Amino acid sequence: MKKEETVDFHIKSTWHAISRMYNQKAQRYGVSTSMGFVLLNINPDYGTRATKIAPLIGLETTSLSRMLKSMEVQGLIERKPDPDDGRAVRIFLTKLGQEKQLTAKDAVLKFNEEVYSILTAKELKGFFETVEKINKVIDTITL
Repeated sequence: MKKEETVDFHIKSTWHAISRMYNQKAQRYGVSTSMGFVLLNINPDYGTRATKIAPLIGLETTSLSRMLKSMEVQGLIERKPDPDDGRAVRIFLTKLGQEKQLTAKDAVLKFNEEVYSILTAKELKGFFETVEKINKVIDTITL
């Protein structure tokens, strides 16, 4: 089987293209795509527990810890004790972090608007159904 005939080739190459697109945009604002995803997953009003962010964006906790430290140094986030659990820490956006979050949100919405403008409702439905089925395979397969 040629690599172009495999499902994972198309998923990976498409994700890399999306990642490059987002990274080019993010670099103009002094952040990375991963930082943008972190920003998008922090509740602007209540903050978000640090332990909840890694699974949301598919990062290992050690990678997230380094990134959060970097984001804190850049003035994008601040850490505060969780009022419901003194052992936990919540991540809050600073004013600058809120601005960057809006920029990241705009980039994601713009990309989605572009994709939605070229695909029919039937194609989108088929895409989402296909991705859901692939994720079920991933959850059940043993290689």
